[in-house]
Amino acid sequence: MRIFILLGNPDTHSLAGDFADVYEREARKAGHEIKRLNLGDLHFDPILHKGYKMIQELEPDLKLVQENMKWCEHFVLLYPLWWSSMPALLKGMWDRMFLPGFAFHMHKNKMGWDKLLKGRTARVIILSKNWPILIRSLFGNFTNEISRALLGFAGFKVHLTEIGHSENATPALLTKWEKNIANLARKGI
Repeated sequence: MRIFILLGNPDTHSLAGDFADVYEREARKAGHEIKRLNLGDLHFDPILHKGYKMIQELEPDLKLVQENMKWCEHFVLLYPLWWSSMPALLKGMWDRMFLPGFAFHMHKNKMGWDKLLKGRTARVIILSKNWPILIRSLFGNFTNEISRALLGFAGFKVHLTEIGHSENATPALLTKWEKNIANLARKGI
């Protein structure tokens, strides 16, 4: 399977980065074809200076993310939950590159759209400081933005893995999560 892994934490030396390493290593061992990018290594302006009134020319790194998303059969995104959302740099990446003609095509009557990345699957792994059920009960569903409004909107079938209390995890719990991620990687899911 062709798998594109994107570490969505600007800090590659993080638990999300460690889990991305596990996924990449185990997927390669299983014979999957892998491409990986780290958000913190990409160079682009994350700000939409004119909103969508005027499309800014995409930097080469954003074009590379788009190419990898078109190439892959399965997309893996890992990131930490910050203030019940994704890191700002990751959000800026989506704002800039998730454009008509790449991810979707709106119908002329504005009553629907074509999902241009349909037929692909995605595994989104979100790490949070607290338990996901507590965050959801206090602040609402923090997964809708990525799973439904972005990836689902473009046609991906999205599977979520939520890892809570990640900053205070015991070594035994970290090992359990690593085994789970390794299993997902070997299966290409």
